Amino acid sequence: MTASRCSYPAFEPTAAGDDDALAVVGLSVAYRVRGRDREVLHDVTFRVRRGEAYGLVGESGCGKSTVALTALAYLPRNGKVTSGRISITGRDIASLSADKLRTMRAQTVSMVYQDPARALNPSLTIARQVSEAFELAGATRTEALARALEMLRHVRIAAPERVMSCYPHQLSGGMQQRVVIAMALASKPALLILDEPTTGLDATVEAEVLDLVAKLRAEYGTAVLFISHNLAVIGRMCSRVGVLYAGRLVEEGATEDVFGAPRHPYTVGLLRCLPGRSRSKDGMPLDTIAGSLPPPGAVIAGCAFAPRCRLADDRCRRDAPPPYRFHGEHGAQMSRCHYYEQAATLPHVGGQPAPGQQPKVERAAHAPLALHAAHLSKTFDASGVPLRAVDDVSLDLVAGETLGLVGESGSGKTTLAKLLVGLVAPDAGGTLELDGRPLPAHVASRDDEQVKSLQIVFQNPDSALNRAHSVKRLIGRALSKLGALRGRAHRARLATLAQAVRLPTRYLDSRTRQLSGGLKQRVAIARAFAGDPRVVVCDEPTSALDVSVQAAILNLLADLQRERGVSYVFISHDLHVVRYVADRIAVLYVGRLLEIGPARAVFDGPNHPYTEALLSAMPTFGSPNDLSKTRIRLVGDPPSAAAPPSGCVFHTRCPRKLGAVCEERDPAFADAGGGHRIRCHIPVSELRALQREAQGA
Repeated sequence: MTASRCSYPAFEPTAAGDDDALAVVGLSVAYRVRGRDREVLHDVTFRVRRGEAYGLVGESGCGKSTVALTALAYLPRNGKVTSGRISITGRDIASLSADKLRTMRAQTVSMVYQDPARALNPSLTIARQVSEAFELAGATRTEALARALEMLRHVRIAAPERVMSCYPHQLSGGMQQRVVIAMALASKPALLILDEPTTGLDATVEAEVLDLVAKLRAEYGTAVLFISHNLAVIGRMCSRVGVLYAGRLVEEGATEDVFGAPRHPYTVGLLRCLPGRSRSKDGMPLDTIAGSLPPPGAVIAGCAFAPRCRLADDRCRRDAPPPYRFHGEHGAQMSRCHYYEQAATLPHVGGQPAPGQQPKVERAAHAPLALHAAHLSKTFDASGVPLRAVDDVSLDLVAGETLGLVGESGSGKTTLAKLLVGLVAPDAGGTLELDGRPLPAHVASRDDEQVKSLQIVFQNPDSALNRAHSVKRLIGRALSKLGALRGRAHRARLATLAQAVRLPTRYLDSRTRQLSGGLKQRVAIARAFAGDPRVVVCDEPTSALDVSVQAAILNLLADLQRERGVSYVFISHDLHVVRYVADRIAVLYVGRLLEIGPARAVFDGPNHPYTEALLSAMPTFGSPNDLSKTRIRLVGDPPSAAAPPSGCVFHTRCPRKLGAVCEERDPAFADAGGGHRIRCHIPVSELRALQREAQGA
């Protein structure tokens, strides 16, 4: 396709149209920090039409949430609009009085935040919180309760009468998010703003929430501004997308055009950061975007992206690019790049693996066993009721291998990880071996060599790193305890370790509060590798990171594995990431292992019906709003580990349930070949035929 360029200036702000639910025109916003205005948004212009879903993407710090807060006039006290305007359904929000602004928030626009637990009042029941939204619209208390119950049914909450009497902490994350969406839709708003609404959700719950938003948008004609760093989610949900960088809208257009034929090097870089179906950690590494965002308020000459762009020249560093407009295949497209026609030629960061570096999966077949776990179970006391979080799990991990652990929240993944590293002790009867030798159940009983051989990287580095200490001290303490190094050897090892995790030495004297999320995770990884571990458990290490930072962390873990032969247990709810990093995959459900096998076999099938449902929920870069992809919808939430079902633990939600045999007998593992085992009453050959038929193969 050849783009047709318009003469500059090609993108001039105009008045909001009658069909605009949201119009942002020439918006610039600054925060006043230490006596100086620091600009965070610069001349941003876009529109969301009535009934349209518009996606806003970019790295953390690009200004996505600031756009949302400005649209609702929720900027903090030190924030102000320095130029431009925002109108919602034709009304300029800057011209509204305080009373009219409150009325608009109550009746015309609603917002769903990333963390539903923080948006709900922990001291009020769900009934009180949802009904309050209807009372604000003029309903009586009785009417509001009845409408609240109906709205909970509408957002597909099972047993809504029971949920009405619950408090937020008694609900799962997915149910909390549905409650928040129910409250947001109570007024049937013209505009719904979703700020990272699925970041912390499992694949199945995420898919349910996305289906719900699409269904309700079609039903009510609500426009949606969808903010997310998950590009696959945006690709599925939104018909148009805008890409923000350093507070500037650098590309905009139909989602198929922006993601299918991006015309800005930043968009190209973001898309190349994604783990693709055909890539693995042993092939070409993921592309990364070098450098970092300019600090807020920085004076930028030329293109803001030029310092990180591999196409930039003197013109880019000197002249700020105007918003070039041209015709994409599916509509108008805009790019702020002098060389937008050459964006697709952006050089790749990574190359082919060095000669002699064979895929891990081939070496793993002949590698020695690093970790052996047999019949691990863990029972907790939940208010006098035994809760079996892990139930008779056995697995092996060979040297240099990555085992992916997947399953919904509450499936026992993190508990199993803590059993492996000794943070909790298993029930009697379970055994652990490291390099063929018995491994004490609890870390306090392990010797120094065993402790440093098994390490863990947690999901949130902020909760794992002491904010009062410098990076040098944090890593240094780990070296002293795990490496037993002093003096010159200690300093040399610290420098080597910082280099290994790609942590610039200028950050060694910094406190963690001064670091980005990606740099904090590198510090956490450096601590884990201080003692040259044999096995590292990675518990959701990239879930809260942007795709560019995620790519850098995944490449780093792959490099460290290649260089040091370390084994990983990798926990994630992002199945695209698991497909990229894992050699083998284990699927947990209510504490039980339902399937285990080579990654390719698990993803290609046949699968356990639960695995089949998880894989069907993966968001893909299909046509926006095309929900025709075959997806298996699981009814209800997983059962409680305090009262698991008899027979097959999955039978209460299984779409392929056979009958009484599933309810009465726990199935044994069946061999699907090549080390692939499935725990199901349905024969492997029949599972394969059923799943091929469902996929239309």
